[in-house]
Amino acid sequence: MSPGFQRSRVTRHRVVVLFAALAWVVTSVHGQAAPAREDAAARKLDAHLRHAIDRDGDEIAQRVIVRVDPSAAAAVAAVLTQRGDTLLRYHAGISAFTVRSKRLVALAKHPGIASISVDAPVAALQTLAAPAAPLPNDEVVRDTVSVRGSYTGAGVGVALIDSGLEASDDFSGRISAFYDFTRGGVAATPYDDYGHGTHVAGLIGSSGALSKGAYAGLAPGVKFVVLKALDSNGGGLTSDVISAIDFVTANRAALGVDIINLSLGHAPYESATTDPLVQAVEAAVRAGIVVVASAGNYGRNATTGVIGYAGIASPGNAPSALTVGSFMTQDTVRRSDDRMNGFSSRGPTYFDGAAKPDIVAPGYRLIANAAKQGSLFAKYPTLRVAGSLTEDYITLSGTSMAAAVASGVVAQLMEANRSTNLTGRLTPNAIKAILQHTAIRMHDDVGAEYDALTQGAGALNGAGAIGFARGVLNNTAVGAAWLDLALSPDSGSTLIGGETVVWGNTVVWGNTVVWGDTINVNQPAWANTVVWGNTVVWGNTVVWGNNLVADQTVVWGNTVVWGNAVLQGNTVVWGNNDLTAVSNGNATLNGNTLVGGDR
Repeated sequence: MSPGFQRSRVTRHRVVVLFAALAWVVTSVHGQAAPAREDAAARKLDAHLRHAIDRDGDEIAQRVIVRVDPSAAAAVAAVLTQRGDTLLRYHAGISAFTVRSKRLVALAKHPGIASISVDAPVAALQTLAAPAAPLPNDEVVRDTVSVRGSYTGAGVGVALIDSGLEASDDFSGRISAFYDFTRGGVAATPYDDYGHGTHVAGLIGSSGALSKGAYAGLAPGVKFVVLKALDSNGGGLTSDVISAIDFVTANRAALGVDIINLSLGHAPYESATTDPLVQAVEAAVRAGIVVVASAGNYGRNATTGVIGYAGIASPGNAPSALTVGSFMTQDTVRRSDDRMNGFSSRGPTYFDGAAKPDIVAPGYRLIANAAKQGSLFAKYPTLRVAGSLTEDYITLSGTSMAAAVASGVVAQLMEANRSTNLTGRLTPNAIKAILQHTAIRMHDDVGAEYDALTQGAGALNGAGAIGFARGVLNNTAVGAAWLDLALSPDSGSTLIGGETVVWGNTVVWGNTVVWGDTINVNQPAWANTVVWGNTVVWGNTVVWGNNLVADQTVVWGNTVVWGNAVLQGNTVVWGNNDLTAVSNGNATLNGNTLVGGDR
């Protein structure tokens, strides 16, 4: 099942190339391209490419991802070949080519081309701060956001798209397959030359055998399908990640995959509606796979420490992804002292103004497996956890870690639901709704509730979500109550660390808020055909700044909205003056539904 660029598939898809397309080739090869800002075709190019063309011209070949109308795939392939472009890969799941090409504005004029995007570098989303003393206790994380012992994720498959996984006794017998997409997707012996993927896998489902259970993951019964897309420096290409997602989606049943974990990302350069990485995620979710994605680590200005909004990375901006931000447990089980991490990316999404993150989970100073052959282990010895001669574990922070914790809880939730449902499966959107409904609203040091663009629906409450999922009857008719109260009473609260914590009871679909006990009924919204609603206009001044598209780095320019500033017109209230002040119904501004929660 090793994938690759299969040109013959495209050729068979559309044998006849129209004469009109051939005539278009002549003009595109020999014509003079206008500056990107002046040409209507340039609207098909992402922001990075438009900026690069305006700055450097359109005669520099770039590695790009060209999305096409499926019916025009063969015609576009012929055009690319005629132009002398280098076709590198075809992504059947999103009908797109990865190609090295120039004269992109002329290329974009082809009627069969939907969008052209830079093949952006992606990176692991962790921070490398050294662990503090005393070391955090992983049992705290498990007791804080999960139910220990009852459910292990048995029977659930997790696709880990990351830097790989170094085999050890903590994963014995549970690495089902390994494919190396840094080498074209070939099947290979498991390895991790960086270390991020092994750490993420450990948080999801390490058995803890090497630590006598001390550093076990959330779901030690899951099986892993590993798809290496990041190199020895924790970097990679968007096209490799898309190929990995495409491969999992196409072979989901054979691979036994229920969850894809994406603890990686890149800065957004275009709307989610055209972003090829987002489109790959959407296709996976439509196929029934829960895709868990990191929100990003762009919540705070690295120089000033000031918090900013609209820093959600791609593919965390995918509407159907379960996008996870990060909070810190303060190394206690109780939830009242949980606090948001400053680095955790806030919403909304940059180009579309969609509500993100969906939830937040522990992501600060978490201990999990080390890849001792990887560069992280070699270059950063201070990350190693002392206490054994072999130093089998390291400490990392970031929304990468938070996403991994969430993936582990999703695996437990799936097992719990299947234990009471012999047939039928919860849809990915139903799982997201359950996690949001049972999430816990968090407060800062002075007791003010974090706004919904910071914490989403709230902090992950695995105990509540797992219990709720156990009581859901999957085959319930649409419009009927689907919660068996005998199996799982919807108490609206959970006892954690000696405290009774109240559920947020809020589900956010795009920009639409569902309140109260709506989750108790099986609705079309919980199906894969969910409509995500209209885009809220959040204004034009957010964290990415004006220079982001130039060099793919986060620039905290002069047009950033910080803190408690209230913007007028077609935008929202930021900071602590957020939209959760309303207690009944949906709040609207200029006709758009805003993000809120029960207070």
